[in-house]
Amino acid sequence: MFDNLSEKFSNAFKHVQGKSKISESNIEDALKEVRTALLEADVNFKVVKSFVNSVKEKALGEKVISGVNPEEQFVKIVHDELAHVMGVENEEVDLERPGPIPVLVVGLNGQGKTTFSGKLSLHLKNKKEKKVLLVPCDTYRPAAKDQLITLAKSMEMDWFDSDLGKGPHEIAKESYEYAKKEKYDVVIVDTAGRLHVDNELMGELVKVKKALEKEKPEVLMVADAMTGQEAVNVAKSFHEAIGVTGIVLSKMDSDARGGAALSIRHVTGVPIKYISTGEKMKDLELFHPDRLAGRILDMGDVVSLVEKAEEAIDEKEAENMMKNLEKGKFTVDDFMKQMNMIGKLGSMGSILKMIPGMGGALREMGDLSPAEDEMDKMKVIIGSMTKQERQDYKVIKESRIKRIANGSGNTEQSVKEFLSKFKQMEQMMKSMGSMFKGGMPSMPGMPGMPGMGDMPQKGFRNQPGTGKKKKKGKGKRGPWGGGYF
Repeated sequence: MFDNLSEKFSNAFKHVQGKSKISESNIEDALKEVRTALLEADVNFKVVKSFVNSVKEKALGEKVISGVNPEEQFVKIVHDELAHVMGVENEEVDLERPGPIPVLVVGLNGQGKTTFSGKLSLHLKNKKEKKVLLVPCDTYRPAAKDQLITLAKSMEMDWFDSDLGKGPHEIAKESYEYAKKEKYDVVIVDTAGRLHVDNELMGELVKVKKALEKEKPEVLMVADAMTGQEAVNVAKSFHEAIGVTGIVLSKMDSDARGGAALSIRHVTGVPIKYISTGEKMKDLELFHPDRLAGRILDMGDVVSLVEKAEEAIDEKEAENMMKNLEKGKFTVDDFMKQMNMIGKLGSMGSILKMIPGMGGALREMGDLSPAEDEMDKMKVIIGSMTKQERQDYKVIKESRIKRIANGSGNTEQSVKEFLSKFKQMEQMMKSMGSMFKGGMPSMPGMPGMPGMGDMPQKGFRNQPGTGKKKKKGKGKRGPWGGGYF
């Protein structure tokens, strides 16, 4: 998401590039492109008008800070205004008050309510250490109850065995009393949806909310980010009818234009609290407007990347690997652990987008799936090696190569290529290990990978070499072979 918008913003900022100061004449063309980019991204026209006027007013009223590039200063103004439109800071569900805290999950059919209910329960259990109860409250679609219970079992989460013969408001009240008795911290009620907004749906939701009115329930509306302005209109209808306390944007990993994320807070006044970024239960993020603004403007999101790394990377394993590197030792096992750690962070594209200045490079490289396929192929080859071979690849001769190839479903040539490439990786990692002894060095590029050492060192855009056009999918050929590896 936002790839097209990021590219349009990048083109717009070129109008300010090389200027000695910000003036009305040199930002006029930039603002026109920004306006067009936002409208094409399906952002509400009132939001676009307000946004552009605000950026213009602040840019012209801003004094150029000594030593700061006017282009970067203009980008900073745009970044801050983008964050302001989306809500300035994250506003998660209030977990400080005494429980059980009821959370009603509402929205139309097909928006991802049941999946989000499961994701939220896992988030609250693992990251907030809360005791959570999942409550199926869709009395129209019996499969919804089975779906939620299946999700609960897969996550070892507790659920309430709702009697679907009763009304939704009765189920909500009964489940809350049960949660109170069993000392749960949070009760997540997955309500029924409709194909469109109607009075019957709203009437039921009003009843459910009134049944828990004394407990001041959180009402989270799940909206499909791919539906753009329609998601904004639906959110407005729900908020006017029942009073929504937070928005959840699902399918944020899609190629949608992003208009909902940029419009919904401004139009409804309701904060976006969470975004769903994938199909797995762990793919839920708190919505941070400033971080998302950074991603859109190719400024990266290092804070989120560090948070992901803290969750995904085993500290002891990382320390052991570092000690091995300092001793000049790097094994196939170490390489496998590195790939697994990277895999836990997300797709290669999603990781690189969080690194400042990498957005433009990613657009030039095109599809990264061949690189990820190559990594998967390596994992299969490594999986066919013995423990001894993974600790010392030099023991692998012809007979072992044949066995590894047969066991992994690859050709002998593929195994030989992997060993040759790993040898280069070993040499590079050993040289890095010697550098680590003297303190943390600037990271060189991995063989054939878009290296950290090739990243922009000054500012975050318009770096030497980044303006050259390359054919999509044709990255720099490195020792791993192919476009990326």
